[in-house]
Amino acid sequence: MEGVTTMVSQRPLVIFTKRSCCMSDSIITFFRNNFGANPAIHDLDQIQRGREMEKALSRLGYDNVPVVFIGGELVGGVNEVTSRHVEGSLVPMLRRAGAIFV
Repeated sequence: MEGVTTMVSQRPLVIFTKRSCCMSDSIITFFRNNFGANPAIHDLDQIQRGREMEKALSRLGYDNVPVVFIGGELVGGVNEVTSRHVEGSLVPMLRRAGAIFV
């Protein structure tokens, strides 16, 4: 859990992904193209201790990727990100975290 906590504290927008997950690519594209955000992307298939971090994310309630953190706060997966966007709370959250400036 410590590794995940450290990673999410270092950047305003952090996304945990896997290369085998098409939704991971979609959520990265969503943040980049819609908001001009530059997320820190941690591919659990490629990083050292990726399996351990995957287990830590699972303990937080997310067995699947992508998992998104904004301003150190767990937002969740695609459904939670989409819900926040539709309700209008995603952009203010990104601004407060310093992930976007527009």
